[in-house]
Amino acid sequence: MGDDSTQSADIEFDSSVFIKTLTNRPGVYRMVDSSGTVIYVGKAKNLKKRVSSYFRKTGQTSKTRVMVAQIANIETVVTHTENEALILENNLIKELMPRYNILLRDDKTYPYLFISGDKFPRLSLHRGAKRKAGKYFGPYPSAGAVRESLNLLQRLFPVRQCDDSYYQTRSRPCLQYQIKRCTGPCVGLISEQDYQKDVQHTILFLEGKNQQVMDALTEQMEAASASLDFEQAAIIRDKIISLRRIQERQYVSSEYGDLDVLAAIIRDGMAVVEVCFIRGGRSLGNKSYFPKGSSDSSPEELLAAFIPQYYLGKDIPSEILVSHTFEDIDLLQDVLKSESKHRVQLRCPQRGPSVRWMKMAVTNADISLSQRLSSRANLLQRFEILQDALQMDDIPKRIECFDISHTRGEKTVASCVVFGLEGAIKSDYRKFNIEGITPGDDYAAMNQALTRRFTRLQKGEGKRPDLLLIDGGKGQLTEAKAVMADLQLDIDILGIAKGPERKPGEETLFLVGREGEVDLPADSPALHLLQQVRDEAHRFAITGHRQRRAKARNTSPLEGISGMGPKRRQKLLQQFGGLQEVKRAGVEDLARVDGISEALAQKIYDIFHGEK
Repeated sequence: MGDDSTQSADIEFDSSVFIKTLTNRPGVYRMVDSSGTVIYVGKAKNLKKRVSSYFRKTGQTSKTRVMVAQIANIETVVTHTENEALILENNLIKELMPRYNILLRDDKTYPYLFISGDKFPRLSLHRGAKRKAGKYFGPYPSAGAVRESLNLLQRLFPVRQCDDSYYQTRSRPCLQYQIKRCTGPCVGLISEQDYQKDVQHTILFLEGKNQQVMDALTEQMEAASASLDFEQAAIIRDKIISLRRIQERQYVSSEYGDLDVLAAIIRDGMAVVEVCFIRGGRSLGNKSYFPKGSSDSSPEELLAAFIPQYYLGKDIPSEILVSHTFEDIDLLQDVLKSESKHRVQLRCPQRGPSVRWMKMAVTNADISLSQRLSSRANLLQRFEILQDALQMDDIPKRIECFDISHTRGEKTVASCVVFGLEGAIKSDYRKFNIEGITPGDDYAAMNQALTRRFTRLQKGEGKRPDLLLIDGGKGQLTEAKAVMADLQLDIDILGIAKGPERKPGEETLFLVGREGEVDLPADSPALHLLQQVRDEAHRFAITGHRQRRAKARNTSPLEGISGMGPKRRQKLLQQFGGLQEVKRAGVEDLARVDGISEALAQKIYDIFHGEK
């Protein structure tokens, strides 16, 4: 390293005098205001040349002019190389969080999929150091992306996902076995050899070797058919069909293996960096970052500041594609290579398959930025405050709330309402007619509604909530906890109970897994959000109960489509096996049904996807 060059903050800063004392060697400089606070940290190949550039009389951005006006002192650290300067700059930015630097606020460890090294391995989400024996796959953009993959894999290859403590104490198969999401290794319902086949198929799938999985499954299907085990052959056939569908959904396959794709966009005073994760040639999803203090920067400056903060100290893929090239890209590539101990290539793609990945990243970045700009700031603030209050890793982008309504136990209806960053998502609202319980038993009604809703989720129907809100006290919360444990779902559960006088602001909040109550003051925006969601669930439950009590007639959405007579409706439902499958189908799939033209298929698709 080198020596610090400091100047007293009590004397007015004279840039011309200070610059004369600077060296031409590489290093890091810290700009300090009159209170002694570091307001900016930068690195330089040539300290004298770089620092002097801030004091030019022309060509400065408004942000730079405001920052320079606050400088009371500049401190420098000389380094041996420019690489050392970049690493030191990154460490100081993370430690000091200077107000004029571009700051990446999200610096958490990213999740992986983990297959344990047990006799009957477990497939699970993993964060932190990789100390356990087994195989790790990732990183994934968020815990939600991991859970989505876990749900997909459980439908394809039923490898157990339960905790070891739960697995070791079972005396009979759990609900996962009954819905064909597990093969029951806990009670000896499958041999180790057969179980390992599913484990190996899972590993091949996660490594991107889908064709090898399909070849192996085809051999198994033919063998089962040859031995007249047609039931088993049909099960394997369905797996092959599911695997083909998954392959069709992939945007493009990549010959590069593991890479990240970074796209930067700055618009209307806000900036976004979209990170797309490609592992084994398959897209594992993406994540949007909105760095602080970047609105006056260029996309090139944004990427140059983002990349070291994001990657140093983490797993680094062998290739990183960027939407814009920048001045220090070769230097940064060398630093990442040194840190990761393997080859790292940073490049802006111009041709070939990687251009398609970049177009996808840019499209997602543009959508993310548009959503951020158009979202109601007040609602976003409420979600962010709620995230902090509940100490959640990510903003709960999807909240589902359940409530029960009945009249003296008659015609009980459970409601499920959904809220996201854009507000109420009414297309995802659901009502459950409760049957087979003791009239007036709200606990049993809550259990039935939650079991029905989340059993469907395990079967691939609907989206997973980030937060489950239960309108009720500890009794209803206990039922929700039991259902989640039985279905082996890891979803944050929050109970909201009305106060003794049922006045807003006097609610009691209980978060499963946390001792005591969640304390939110009556004027907290987060509490206002929870009240809004709870009141909407209550309104929807009462509406559903009144409709049921009045025996209102519910018609199929297909009945409102011109050209869809009873015969065509019946044929469509038979071909797809029910309304839910029709809803999930694409236009081309619908048009394959005899009697359904492409124009009619488009009408059917539009009915279920909100198009006019």
